[in-house]
Amino acid sequence: MRVDVVLPCLDEAEALPWVLERIPPGWRAIVVDNGSTDGSAVIARALGASVVHEERRGFGAACHAGLLAAEAEYVCFCDCDASLDPGLLTGFVRQLADGDSDLVLGRRRPQGRGAWPPHARAGNLALARMLRRRTGLRLRDLGPLRAARREELLALDLTDRRSGYPLQMVVRAADADWRVTEVDVPYLPRSGRSKVTGTWRGTWQTVRDMRTVLSEQPLSAVAGGVR
Repeated sequence: MRVDVVLPCLDEAEALPWVLERIPPGWRAIVVDNGSTDGSAVIARALGASVVHEERRGFGAACHAGLLAAEAEYVCFCDCDASLDPGLLTGFVRQLADGDSDLVLGRRRPQGRGAWPPHARAGNLALARMLRRRTGLRLRDLGPLRAARREELLALDLTDRRSGYPLQMVVRAADADWRVTEVDVPYLPRSGRSKVTGTWRGTWQTVRDMRTVLSEQPLSAVAGGVR
């Protein structure tokens, strides 16, 4: 089973060894360096990962660069900060291969104090409610650990290159009548400070970006579904 794991990376030198050693055997890790200054790209390459450089700053820019670099039938996404174990993605891909889902998302279950600060939880809850009103999907999380088929992801024609990328993926998947499922996953305290939701300001900036995504009208090219 051919699987590529996209790992957006900005100054994650400390966490990279932990993350990369948990990539399932035979899978390819694609570390997308988004302007790191701590040697992350060098470390990733030394540990056997494929490294892609994306000069345009933004979580979505890094994720999409990884998607474009992927070649496998299945593509997974995972944060590169040691908060999520990419080894859990084997079950996600199995759901896809068995035909049980088109997009599998990890529902984060915090482990220990500090794993998921109150402001980040509040922002996530607000987004889940807005997503339900927009699409009807009754999701409880919009976590970054996820898996889908590469060609179908590319067909969604994702355009957001900032914080709205993960949400846009779910919104357009819903518009295309994808079967979207959630799987509980442990969520660990991340290594270092979050670049997105480490502060109230960052969290609500993310919420604002994602509200823009939710205001989009369904694309006719997407509305026909994947099957």
